[in-house]
Amino acid sequence: MVTLELKSVEACYGRKAVFAAATTPEIRGGSLTALIGPNAAGKSTLFRRIAGQLRGAGQVRLRGAEPAALRYMPQDTAMTAALTVYEAVILAVKQGQAGWQLSARDLAAVDAVLARLKIGALAELHLAELSGGQRQLVSIAQTLVTRPAVLLMDEPTSALDLYRQYEVLDLLRDYAAETGAVAVLALHDLNQVMRSCATTIAVANGRVEAVGPSREVLTPTLIRRLYGIDARIEACSRGYPMMIVDGPGRA
Repeated sequence: MVTLELKSVEACYGRKAVFAAATTPEIRGGSLTALIGPNAAGKSTLFRRIAGQLRGAGQVRLRGAEPAALRYMPQDTAMTAALTVYEAVILAVKQGQAGWQLSARDLAAVDAVLARLKIGALAELHLAELSGGQRQLVSIAQTLVTRPAVLLMDEPTSALDLYRQYEVLDLLRDYAAETGAVAVLALHDLNQVMRSCATTIAVANGRVEAVGPSREVLTPTLIRRLYGIDARIEACSRGYPMMIVDGPGRA
């Protein structure tokens, strides 16, 4: 079982700490974990610190996998390289490997991930020809193609239409269940969080505010504290929880 745990983790830009000491219980693989919070709360900063792109005090404890098995998909999916979709995903396969010789296994992995994301028809198109949503699907393919044990994905559905959002979340949930991977996704749609994510980490102002089962963490009190809105969590006709927003928080 792969687990990820933070122990008093800080993130620094230069000498300035921009994320206060963050501690979490063990985040177990096999299901999705949501990272939520308002804009500029520190979500991307925390991802970059876990991925080793920023320095800071504390420990990122990864058990059951090597650090090289961690893949980080940033929020910015801008792609300017003169590559086809197929070439871009092959490049992700070869990242960190010695040499550039392609094996049958490499090619099969690329074919499989494109098929799973239903973007095989885009394989010969150049990245510059793609829509924003298509580029985001290519980024997801690049992230998944090596079957990583830890996924950090910053707003992986932000450019997708509603159908594709749910399709991708279901795919990622299935991937985590199949592989036992730890998968942490920064998401803004709290109804999607309650539907798809077993665990939620809530952050604000560079601090972890709460960690735990999503349906326990996402309370009207926490939502108001994070986002400044009054909201209710009620069951729909099928018994699933959903958030109903009443409006801006009352003074």
